[in-house]
Amino acid sequence: AMRCLQCKTAPCISGCPVGINIPGFIKKMKEKDFGGAASVISESNLLPAICGRVCPQETQCEEKCVLNKVGSPVAIGALERFVGDYKIAQGEKAKAITKNGGKVAIIGSGPAGLTCAADCAKAGFEVTIFEAFHMPGGVLTYGIPEFRLPKSIVKNEIQGLIDLGVVIEKNVVVGRTVMLDELREEYDAVFIGTGAGLPVFLNIPGENLAGVYSANEYLTRINLMGARLDGSETPVQKGKNVVVVGAGNVAMDSARTALRMGADKVTIVYRRSRSEMPARLEEIHHAEEEGIEMMLLTNPVAVLGETKVERSKCQKMELGAPDSKGRPRPIPIQG
Repeated sequence: AMRCLQCKTAPCISGCPVGINIPGFIKKMKEKDFGGAASVISESNLLPAICGRVCPQETQCEEKCVLNKVGSPVAIGALERFVGDYKIAQGEKAKAITKNGGKVAIIGSGPAGLTCAADCAKAGFEVTIFEAFHMPGGVLTYGIPEFRLPKSIVKNEIQGLIDLGVVIEKNVVVGRTVMLDELREEYDAVFIGTGAGLPVFLNIPGENLAGVYSANEYLTRINLMGARLDGSETPVQKGKNVVVVGAGNVAMDSARTALRMGADKVTIVYRRSRSEMPARLEEIHHAEEEGIEMMLLTNPVAVLGETKVERSKCQKMELGAPDSKGRPRPIPIQG
């Protein structure tokens, strides 16, 4: 915190998607007023303990920090995490907010739904969240492993919203349990935050064999449905030699989870080079630190086996001209 220059223009704020007053909360930390720092953050974000752990600060606020020009930026994410954890440890409940008479329905309790609920509740609206699963949190609960985002942190942050008056209705599938038209009739506004969690498949031979999972299914079964436990009703096949396709944060989560599920060897297969890997640098570092291997410039072309996966067939790649997004296009190496 003492490294913060308290810039007047504060470019770090422009790098924050929710516009947290970063110099403001760091100034409070310098004064050892951690409660004041929490208050400053809560003006823009009621989930600091979560965001401090999973937001990609290195491409957002920290990337904009002027200290980047002469070395390393202020560790804004770590500071936000500290303040969030401090706030939870204090156990202070949110102060009651005067209601304005409006009612808002929110479909989905993932990051978008929770953020919308927080903003609406702070503005005085009566907020009800409708969640299809038996636990709120969306991807925070079922997608991000415990070792990266403890479920106790998610639970405490959500409790903060409940203390604000937000109501969470679980096991409600909009379109079945309750119809969208009913919500539109009962509420002044409806926010749909059902997520972007549909998996992307490779469309290669053998990807429907037993033992091949989308990352969504794999992580959801383990994080939410107890597949890691003996006798689980939704078990996953525990492979000794696991291949994870892709190199984003979800791939790193899946690979590190596979290790914890008992795999002897986990290999990440990625069709581009290391510099194109979309995962956070710290996530790549943690994966390699745990012994996960990286097979780069390699693309799976088939999954082999009779009824279940036995091995994978891959093609070596090289990088060509940039694609429409400006990323080097992976091209198969003939032969």
